[in-house]
Amino acid sequence: MKDNNRHDYIYQTTDPKSDEAVGTMIFAVMVLVGVLYILQLLFETVEGWYYAAMNWASETAAYVASFWPF
Repeated sequence: MKDNNRHDYIYQTTDPKSDEAVGTMIFAVMVLVGVLYILQLLFETVEGWYYAAMNWASETAAYVASFWPF
């Protein structure tokens, strides 16, 4: 006896245009994720250089200021 509350759906497509569109969209999403990852790495690199430069400048200023007689 068939259960009337259960629905079985089978999706099968033979449309090459939709297959190509789905493949293009998946590729575009993968490229977008790759570009965002590269941007994140670049931002973290620049941020690290900035913090290192500011730390160096602060320590250098403190060292130079330590020679002042007052």
